[in-house]
Amino acid sequence: MAKGKSTVKSTTNFNVAWEALMDDPGFVKMFLSEVLERYIVQQRWYGGKSSRLKYIDLQEYFRIEQHGEVYYGLILEINFEEAFYQHYFLPIAFVTDENFAKEDRIMNLSIQGNEGFLIDAVNLEAFRKLVFERILHAKAGEEERVKYHRGESFVETAYESSRFMGMEQSNTSIIINERLVIKFFRRIYANKNPDYEMSRFLSDKKGFKNTPSYQGSINIIDSDNLIITIALMQGLVPNQGDAWEYMLGKLKGVFENLAHKSIKINALPHTEMFERLTIADVPPQIIDWAGLSIFLELQQLARRTAEMHIALGSEFEETAFAPERFNGDYEVWLKNRLLYQFQNRLNTLENNLHKLDGLALELAQGFLDNKNEIRKRFLTFNWTKLKGERLRVHGDYHLGQVLVQNGDFFILDFEGEPESTIRDRKVKQPPLKDVAGLFRSFHYAIYATIFNEGEHFPYEQKELFAAGELLYRYMIGVFLNTYTDVIRNANINIGYNQERVFMLKYAMLEKAVYELGYEMNARPRWAVIPLEGIASIMNEN
Repeated sequence: MAKGKSTVKSTTNFNVAWEALMDDPGFVKMFLSEVLERYIVQQRWYGGKSSRLKYIDLQEYFRIEQHGEVYYGLILEINFEEAFYQHYFLPIAFVTDENFAKEDRIMNLSIQGNEGFLIDAVNLEAFRKLVFERILHAKAGEEERVKYHRGESFVETAYESSRFMGMEQSNTSIIINERLVIKFFRRIYANKNPDYEMSRFLSDKKGFKNTPSYQGSINIIDSDNLIITIALMQGLVPNQGDAWEYMLGKLKGVFENLAHKSIKINALPHTEMFERLTIADVPPQIIDWAGLSIFLELQQLARRTAEMHIALGSEFEETAFAPERFNGDYEVWLKNRLLYQFQNRLNTLENNLHKLDGLALELAQGFLDNKNEIRKRFLTFNWTKLKGERLRVHGDYHLGQVLVQNGDFFILDFEGEPESTIRDRKVKQPPLKDVAGLFRSFHYAIYATIFNEGEHFPYEQKELFAAGELLYRYMIGVFLNTYTDVIRNANINIGYNQERVFMLKYAMLEKAVYELGYEMNARPRWAVIPLEGIASIMNEN
């Protein structure tokens, strides 16, 4: 949460009741032009920081109310100088007690002589309690514009407590009764949010247990009669943190073992990329170095990933989730999207080459020299040669989207890739796209360990990279074997072996190119990871 004092120092007076304030054109004009522009850009959840704000429109407003207690939900359209716009959800409350306005104060305001403050309503416990109670008492078929929905597994009977979950970037999550989480979506879209849609489908319809249970939601019907998701309530999963931090801890121990066990890296046995491996197939020297537990846990993560895809691929009534075959329309959509993304990353790299040095610069030059080959690789997609199915998938699957709980894994955050449109996020994809995202995350975790902890390991960085690439292949092999067995036993068609390898390489190249743009903009030192990934994929036969 961004913290700060009022963006307007003096108190502004309006002689209308709070319940009628948003109908006052004078207030709305002042609020949008003089107050919100300064407030919005300071918020952590505001995603337009790299663009130039032009003006703000009030797209919609609605009441979130109960028993005469009224709050406003605002849908704001942020217009940018670069000729695009984004929509955000901001719930507001009016309070007269300054103790309630210490954080996220939007402005000082006097309403009919009552001096007070306009604040982001999520800071107010009374608002959080009201939202919970509206979901608790929701009834099917209510005709209100604001649609409260109660999930099938909802068992709470009363509000007890609420608190902020932690430091989030794009949304605001509140823990309710220490058993539930309500996530308020800040960046919103003129459609059902995929996180809400997927959570409700997996939890209520398919009974998939390894995701936070769907407990309820709030959607609104906008003036164009479109459904907009503003909040999602789920069960709170007790956990030991996310799989990213967990994997970093495991990998640190694995790399420390190199010295502890006096392992000669160049003497370790190799394996082919994407070769399916049982635990028994992993050579004793690799088990002795990395330990057995990391491979057993990868098998469990593979099972849960496959079970998620089985749930998503076993629907034949609901069109939004029914599996589909590859076709020409999908191929055109995919190639257009990837070629546009590739050109964007190419431009970003060329314009920021001066930020790189050493291995990163060497790999970047190789990327630029090889650009035509990479572009051709994206054009090799030919739907007529593919026999597998497309499903609704997670879409942004990586270790940070997985919670660890006593040796098991829970999958969350189904919003999809942040750069994609809401329509693109709902396009059915090969399930191996999710697997490729996870494999790229393994690669990241290995390199992050070398970058962050490398000085503690008595080896040259080049040797550590060689050990990391070797370990990566064994991790992928063990995961892939379990995943493939589980998903094929459930009759989900992911294609024959050659098709699976093609799809993994294709999706991993797509993901690495995607990552390159993020790293070049946010932390160029880390661009070596996607660049190494791209080089590795391109060098595979």
